[in-house]
Amino acid sequence: MVAVFLDAAMDEKTRRRHLYQGDLFLFTPRPATLALVEHAREMIEDAFGGKDPRTAQYQMSVEEFVDICAPLKPAFIHHPRTKELVQAMLVELGCDAEQTYFDVPRLRSMTSDDYLKAGVGYQFHPHRDTWFSAPLAQLNWWMPLYEISPESSMAFHPRFFDEGVKNSSDEYNYYEWNQTGRVQAAKQIKTETRKQPKAEEEVELDPQVRLIPPPGGVMVFSGAQLHSTVPNTSRATRYSIDLRTVHRGDLEENVAAPNVDSAPQGTTLRDFLHVTDLARLPEELVLRYDNVEEHTGVLIFDPAQQQT
Repeated sequence: MVAVFLDAAMDEKTRRRHLYQGDLFLFTPRPATLALVEHAREMIEDAFGGKDPRTAQYQMSVEEFVDICAPLKPAFIHHPRTKELVQAMLVELGCDAEQTYFDVPRLRSMTSDDYLKAGVGYQFHPHRDTWFSAPLAQLNWWMPLYEISPESSMAFHPRFFDEGVKNSSDEYNYYEWNQTGRVQAAKQIKTETRKQPKAEEEVELDPQVRLIPPPGGVMVFSGAQLHSTVPNTSRATRYSIDLRTVHRGDLEENVAAPNVDSAPQGTTLRDFLHVTDLARLPEELVLRYDNVEEHTGVLIFDPAQQQT
């Protein structure tokens, strides 16, 4: 059974335990999240030069759309206000600033009617973030920037939180992905050719849960939660922000969601930044989660090249 908590009035430690057990949390908009929405919308709307970004896909070629979104996404990450607003959001939503680390927020665009399904508009198949070298203690935060519908949301598949799915995560190396996969996003227009972990058996998508927060509303879920992109048939491009957090104390004490089927190489933990001063996690702690003896590729991706 999965429980969905709305604006839950509980301490953060209890909230994390529920998330590690597969429960979902939904928070309604508040000042810090709305400030982040406004900031992101301004950047998106400026990039599209007066066109409505939700319907611009119907007025331009796929190549023109990619030419706008490819530089927009790293620009959002690097904007001086972005990290400040994320820090404020996490504090306002009850995170312990001294113990919480976050990775850079991603700006996503999910077009409608199969207009763009690869690269900067990649539609995710059913997956866990832990297949992509995320730690089992990772929590995911997701926020729409404009109104969404059940036809443009994401889906959770809670049956599989405790049930493994045969997958190819054992063939995935995060450091090799940093070296090659990320920088190829803008080149993926018609077909997604980058090798990523996928289910190797049929996944029954039902029963599924779709949460529909308003702009500035936030969904929080475990990185071990199986979820997927809903095929967008809403006739409007969906824009959203997502980021991830870890709690240092939980990492030190090995408190996390269960591992039912994830076996990637490497760890994303070097990407995370301290909420208070943007410092990285101590290397000795990261190494406890790093299963690669001889490092090749790129341990920490340079966000200056960020496309996904």
